[in-house]
Amino acid sequence: MENVNIDKSLWEPLSQDEKDLEKIARPSMTYWQDVWRRLKGNKVAMGSLVFLIFLILLAIFGPMLAKYSYSDQNLMMANQSPNAQHWFGTDKHGRDLYVRVLYGARISLTVGFVASIINLVVGVLYGGISGYFGGKVDNVMMRIVDILYTIPLTLYVILLMVVIGSGLKSILIALGSVYWLGMARLVRGQILSLKEQEYVLAAKTLGASDFRILLRHLIPNAMGPIIVTMTMAIPSAIFTEAFLSFIGLGVSAPMASWGVLANDALGSIRTYPYQLFFPSLAISITMLAFNFLGDGLRDALDPRMRK
Repeated sequence: MENVNIDKSLWEPLSQDEKDLEKIARPSMTYWQDVWRRLKGNKVAMGSLVFLIFLILLAIFGPMLAKYSYSDQNLMMANQSPNAQHWFGTDKHGRDLYVRVLYGARISLTVGFVASIINLVVGVLYGGISGYFGGKVDNVMMRIVDILYTIPLTLYVILLMVVIGSGLKSILIALGSVYWLGMARLVRGQILSLKEQEYVLAAKTLGASDFRILLRHLIPNAMGPIIVTMTMAIPSAIFTEAFLSFIGLGVSAPMASWGVLANDALGSIRTYPYQLFFPSLAISITMLAFNFLGDGLRDALDPRMRK
């Protein structure tokens, strides 16, 4: 055989700098760690999250720490403009508006979170069962959803007020009875697209039960859209409660929600506009914060946004 001349420079070991170039730049992390990393990079979403945490703490502890109660009346101090003693002024009964707005935040946020929890539990299970079993089960369950969609929410509340009376309980029951419908449709669509995946077929082959497959494999893989929808449902429920309270179908005096405060201030909007400004501002900022957080979660949970 002929001798082949080999350039030995081609076989020189790599320098340390060249080895460093071959290292993986991104540290190893789980899916949820990567979601949190991307969410932290969204300054608007993180600012909204910080504001919402602050609002929740203020709603819980603010009325307890204030020197006025949400129901204390003092007609000698009625309709005072914002001042050092009453930061948001007082209403026509001399009640401190700052405390009443904080107490209204407690009620409005309670409605929003209770509606979202019911939305999560009932909507996810209902839509998951419908989408996984399909056939006649899916047909019957979705027709029930279609029928419930045709009945207006206001009619639900009026009927419940006739049966159990007005108040917070009526609103919670009314929202809980219909707010899961959109979530059920969303989850059904997600399950229909996931149930033919290979890991589901493998689980069936290994003898896993239908409900184990649904709860351990399918629903966790659909959690991205579920979390985003849940976040968006909270401001929708808050606005619905505010609207129902505004038209007189919400909590009764002396309790205060943001809708009740706006309704009370409507008659004197020309004379005392601040009485409407503060509850309206609270509703607007809270809804914006939830929507910005929902947008940030949607981007963070979307694998296509990974960089």
